[in-house]
Amino acid sequence: MASDGDIRVLLVLDLLLSAVFGTVVVWGLSLLGVLAFSLRTAALATLVVALVTYLAVLR
Repeated sequence: MASDGDIRVLLVLDLLLSAVFGTVVVWGLSLLGVLAFSLRTAALATLVVALVTYLAVLR
């Protein structure tokens, strides 16, 4: 029997990996001079990536 796993674990992993990816993207864009790196932009990128991941995969 296959198990889907605990949704809480999936959501925590989603937020953690989204935070890493979003922060790296914002950092890279700040190196290119496209976007200023700040906690606010990294948090916004994290929320966007987490939302897209949730809608595409977990829903």
